[in-house]
Amino acid sequence: MMQDIMGNMDIAFPNLGIYLKNVPKTFTVFGFPIALYGVIIAVGVLAGVLLAAKVAKLEKLDSDLIWDFAIYAIVFSIIGARVYYVIFSWDRYRNDLLGIFNLRNGGLAIYGAVIAAFLTLWVYCRRKKQSFLQLADICVPGLVLGQVIGRWGNFTNREVFGEYTDSLLAMRLPTQMVRAGDISEKIAAHMAEGTNYIQVHPTFLYESLWNLALLIGMLLYRKHKKFEGEQWLLYLGGYGLGRAWIEGIRTDTLFIPHTAIAVSQVLAVILFVAALAADIIIRIYLKRHTTPTAVVKKENAE
Repeated sequence: MMQDIMGNMDIAFPNLGIYLKNVPKTFTVFGFPIALYGVIIAVGVLAGVLLAAKVAKLEKLDSDLIWDFAIYAIVFSIIGARVYYVIFSWDRYRNDLLGIFNLRNGGLAIYGAVIAAFLTLWVYCRRKKQSFLQLADICVPGLVLGQVIGRWGNFTNREVFGEYTDSLLAMRLPTQMVRAGDISEKIAAHMAEGTNYIQVHPTFLYESLWNLALLIGMLLYRKHKKFEGEQWLLYLGGYGLGRAWIEGIRTDTLFIPHTAIAVSQVLAVILFVAALAADIIIRIYLKRHTTPTAVVKKENAE
């Protein structure tokens, strides 16, 4: 039986019968507090780079290219994630410009990181005289793995959750441990008298599981791709499809200024449609411009 009063550091999944006591947000090393969020993100980044380096070797490409690129990608992705968040949360920072540089209070947007990472990759490929599409195909499995792991940082931070639900995966969080601005009217209306928790969609979990499925699909399809850049399009479209519906139930959504339109949801839909259209068009083009002789040679080579 679930408790009506939860401990401040507890997290529960009532319909799964799971009650986790004392889930920490930080731990100390030699007296210095370290946020679990940062550790989980770091683990996700390292795992992602290792996977990308492994894929590079499978593609007969020097894995040092991936490690060199990773240094730039990490720096500019953090900047991009912060810039994206600040732009669409400007009212929060217009009177506190120094707060823009305070990352300890959160405020990183994954789409900002992704956009910055791909722009960095494009510049990197130009300077190294490498194929952007080839390297993008190699890097995106690692990017997805990083997202799979990184989303669990939101779990320890008690953030990135959705509206009220009583579904199988419903999650309970003590109200004292979440940002007041993330508690919507719908969530508040379902708070039972005499309790100290909210019950919500664990959207961080939805996105982590969606990305895991996407990663498995990408790895299984890697040897069967029809053209350079198809894995990249699969990521843009696949992640966009999942993010579009997940963003619709989150309560910490960033909106296009002066509207009630979720910017990341719009971007996700655009990327899904664009990636799907590009894949279809390129496949049609290749089918029309591939001669029977070329097909036979390719099959013999395999």
